[in-house]
Amino acid sequence: MVALSHRTEAAAVISIDLGSEWLKIGIVSPGVPMEIVLNKESKRKTPAVVAFRDDVRTFGEDATTVGVRFPKNCYKYLLDLLGKPYDHPLVHLYREKFPYYEIVKSERGTPEFVQDEKTKFSPEELVAQLLAKAKEFAETSHGQSITECVITVPGYFNQIERKALKDAAALAGLNVLQLINDYTAIAINYGIFRRKEINESAWHALFFDMGAMSTKAALVEYKMVKIKDKGYVETVPQLQVLGVGYDRTLGGLEMTLRLREYMIRQWENSGGGDVRNNPRSMEKLLKEAERVKIVLSANTEHYAQIEGLLDDKDFKLLLTRTEFEDLCKDLWPRVSGVVQRALAAAGGAGAGAKIVLAGGGARAPAVLTALRSVTGLEPSRSINADEAATMGAVYRAASLATGYKVAALNVRDAVLLPIQVVFTRQVDGNEKLVKRTLFGPMNPYPQKKVITFNKHTDDFSFNVNYAELDHLPSIELEYIGSFNLSHIVLTGVAETLAKHQGESIEHKGIKAHFNLDESGILNLINVEFVAEKTVTEEEEDKDSTLSKLGSTISKLFGSDSDQKQEDSGDKTQDVSHSEKNDTAKTNETTNDKPNVTDSETKVKPKIITLKEPIKTEEKLLTLEPFNEDEFKISKSKIMELNAIDRKRTERESALNNLEAFVVDAQMKIDTEEYAECGTPEDIEEIRKLCSEISDWLYEDGYDAPTETYEEKLKSLKEKTNPIFYKHWEHRERPDAVAALRSMLNSSQEFLKMAKNYTKDNPEKDIFTEVEISVLENKIQETETWLNKSVEEQNALKKNDDVKLTVDSIREKMAGLDREVKYLINKMKLWRPKKISKPKNETDNNNTEEVVLETSATEETKDSESNAVETEDVDSGGENTEPPLQLEEQKDDHSEL
Repeated sequence: MVALSHRTEAAAVISIDLGSEWLKIGIVSPGVPMEIVLNKESKRKTPAVVAFRDDVRTFGEDATTVGVRFPKNCYKYLLDLLGKPYDHPLVHLYREKFPYYEIVKSERGTPEFVQDEKTKFSPEELVAQLLAKAKEFAETSHGQSITECVITVPGYFNQIERKALKDAAALAGLNVLQLINDYTAIAINYGIFRRKEINESAWHALFFDMGAMSTKAALVEYKMVKIKDKGYVETVPQLQVLGVGYDRTLGGLEMTLRLREYMIRQWENSGGGDVRNNPRSMEKLLKEAERVKIVLSANTEHYAQIEGLLDDKDFKLLLTRTEFEDLCKDLWPRVSGVVQRALAAAGGAGAGAKIVLAGGGARAPAVLTALRSVTGLEPSRSINADEAATMGAVYRAASLATGYKVAALNVRDAVLLPIQVVFTRQVDGNEKLVKRTLFGPMNPYPQKKVITFNKHTDDFSFNVNYAELDHLPSIELEYIGSFNLSHIVLTGVAETLAKHQGESIEHKGIKAHFNLDESGILNLINVEFVAEKTVTEEEEDKDSTLSKLGSTISKLFGSDSDQKQEDSGDKTQDVSHSEKNDTAKTNETTNDKPNVTDSETKVKPKIITLKEPIKTEEKLLTLEPFNEDEFKISKSKIMELNAIDRKRTERESALNNLEAFVVDAQMKIDTEEYAECGTPEDIEEIRKLCSEISDWLYEDGYDAPTETYEEKLKSLKEKTNPIFYKHWEHRERPDAVAALRSMLNSSQEFLKMAKNYTKDNPEKDIFTEVEISVLENKIQETETWLNKSVEEQNALKKNDDVKLTVDSIREKMAGLDREVKYLINKMKLWRPKKISKPKNETDNNNTEEVVLETSATEETKDSESNAVETEDVDSGGENTEPPLQLEEQKDDHSEL
């Protein structure tokens, strides 16, 4: 945190760790470096739950309370529904876990929750409301407008899931700087507090994160590397994700559900009745199973207890850790599988890596046992398992936001789902299917890649798909959904090639530029035809503009490496490579140059690069994201809910303000110190008005509109404010009078001293007689006014109009203070004149004296001399400057 600084124009940025079960928010703002945002209950994490009941929307703890009584109205565990078609296996699994929801297929083909006859919610809309609430918590807590954020995302999220989360953030009014993989955020948090341990020798950490819905393991390498991001080489610490394993359905919720099922069987076997068809009872059992599961992590046995589970019958059952672990015995080998897949993906790297735990599910003793078994090492709890991802993400947010500077930490994430380009081409009269990998497994990103088509002479198309996924378990392949991402059609190819013909022109193919951005989302940037032209000097001048343009575009899409793949048996190449500016330029311009030997003197021909865009149409083959109209409809729906909440909040605030003021007024007028500030008639009228409002509130006033509360509060304040004002005046007046008398005493002392610094004292001729007279008159006038005003005020009753107000006293103090400060400032600026001597007269040391009253330069010298004299006085010298002047000089110096 010491390594983070900001400029004054920096705006606050947040991180949102959106899990299946909990929501946590981090913030960085000017003067507030990296901290967790508290919710309205002053807690550091909030249940990721939203509920609707009686036209009231609630979040967090309030929503879970609603959910116990009305489970259908409470939406939770929403993350895994993002970006899924209605018939997706995970949607089917969700419906099995929570059968009380009414879920239908939307027009987009996604699942949709039916709230009532008029209202339906998509998962994106519900997640957007959670994100908007996180934004509101941050804005309320820190009093700043928030627009930018970094959001954590499960690393296994595919393209459409990531886009769906960004859509949800946009609906919430948030600009996503980056979607960061949750294990990468944890690794950042781990690394920034161990920067001193990172050196040229690589070391590794294996982060194991078991959450409510899934489990992930990531092997990360830390070491110092040399980079050239800023135009010069610098050595910085780097973390690189080497291997990742995951299980999308292995999490704490699965354990809770199994424990609930066991409790249901025990209830049914004891003749308790059928609870499965009672959503409220099922929700009570789920909540109790979650509680008992957590307790059994630290205890060997514990009672599960629910009052009035069904038909007023209570439930009580003793559960042991052994029984719980036996219920989940098939899950523990899956823990080992996640770790093994992470190590395998890393290619054997990371031997002896530290095992760092994150996520609530990792607390289970059986999970720890499984980890020890597969690694042979003791897991470490060296990070805050709940907040590590949040803090790592907010550090990343600060590094991406404008106005903040953080200590360098180079982050290289890794591709989990490889992506390839698939197309056909004619070979010996037959169509051949060609596959070219763009981003392979564990390739680092963000990164740009270019694939070159150099055998196509007419319009053609290609597909972008997920590549080989043999490294994933079969069940995980089902959860990915469609392997086809997009279909891209290129038109106008033949026309473009025809425009660039001739002996001096060599076609370099059609290049498609792709970018896998920091959020892990693939983008087709552009497609262009590229050729090289050998030119003379005249032709070079003619084509200079086009050449410069081509060079600029080439630099724009440059990248880090140059990788080429050849199809054996074919003379030409279909290239899939990422281009670095200089490397790409070299490869494209030198392959076919004449071979000039040392003995040759022929001048090399000049070659320029020609580029022309190709018309491209991209069609998504996965679930379609929101179109513009759908987005507007969802946005208006959320804004309407926000407006309802705002009106309700304003009404509740007005009601609370009225209730609080009535109680406060009743208590105050019943005390003597307030009652004596009003007439008996005034006090009685206020008592009656308070009683009437109080009775109205408790009878039918709770249904009144906001304006009614505000009007009644205004009428009550009009009656009470005069009394409260008089009480305040009588309470504050003694201190104000005492302050003025103290100022008069100090001013009198200053006046006595100032009289010694007039023309009567030639060596200290600072003040004029007029200045002394003005201050003296001001002191006498103020003192006379004060004595008279205090006497007049004391003669009045406390319920009479106030004559001597605190404001009038402050005004007199200000007037007196101005006169005194005027003289003090004059004393600060005053410099003594040196006495001149005749030119032929010398002192005892034969040192000649000179008159110093002539120039600004000489005055400056006097000033410097006086400063030295002042320091001598402080250190015990013999200078006789007045004490007040010296004190003011020291004060002035300290301010400077």
